[in-house]
Amino acid sequence: MSKMNIKKDDLVEVISGKDKGKQGKVLRAFPSKNKVIVEGVAIIKKAVRPTQTNQQGGIVSKEAAIDVSNVALVDPKSGKPTRVGYRFDETGNKVRFAKRSGEAL
Repeated sequence: MSKMNIKKDDLVEVISGKDKGKQGKVLRAFPSKNKVIVEGVAIIKKAVRPTQTNQQGGIVSKEAAIDVSNVALVDPKSGKPTRVGYRFDETGNKVRFAKRSGEAL
């Protein structure tokens, strides 16, 4: 299993599947499963029974997890999908950068 380059709160674009072209923020990342949950993408309808917190119950729309290979990080400069690289900054810290523009993430 390869290392996941996408983390929580990253802005990503879906590059394949029914939601191709949509952009959204990563709400949760599951590195062990290689999946992410993206805001407003892969919406599913789920039947929920009434509980103490949700007394109404019924059918709820929520985001499902999608494979990390189906999303690409959005370049902060151009707003287009990009690959992720790693390098060391002046202080010796490892930082991620967008390969499209060279911009640090």
